[in-house]
Amino acid sequence: MLLIALGVICWWGWGFWRERRFDRFIFAAANRYQVDPALVKAVVWRESRFDPGARGRAGELGLMQIRAEAAAEWADAERIPAFEHRACLDPATNTLAGAWYLKKLLLRYQDTDNPAAYALADYNAGRSNVLKWLNGPAATRSGVFVGQIGFPGTREYVRAILRRAEYYRGADSQW
Repeated sequence: MLLIALGVICWWGWGFWRERRFDRFIFAAANRYQVDPALVKAVVWRESRFDPGARGRAGELGLMQIRAEAAAEWADAERIPAFEHRACLDPATNTLAGAWYLKKLLLRYQDTDNPAAYALADYNAGRSNVLKWLNGPAATRSGVFVGQIGFPGTREYVRAILRRAEYYRGADSQW
């Protein structure tokens, strides 16, 4: 019984550490680009499960699964010369590039009731798909928009991240 209890405590401790070990990078990037840190952390949770070495099928890298194009845009905006996409495997660089890109998307949908829902759909499925789903009330009402997302995976992606961001806001008083 003692071994089981010790195993449970170790498993819980490892999970606690895993979800918090990059908080300083997440918080710094979120503050720099004025993005909700709980939202950034929720994207990290969904995209990589806090694995800084994560690699996606389309060449995405790191905690926030940054694509080469988004990383290059960030590097240009920040005037970082000779930037290489593989630098996104560094948690600090990755969260900076990801928070910057997320802020760009949030600003794109600022005339809606919840820009995060639209920005997350864009982050996952791309702008061209989001434009297809912006019919009628969905153009400004996020609840309607999420229901009209044409890809079930993207719809669940948006819902999961929004739920997780709420969880982080409640669980971590620093957010």
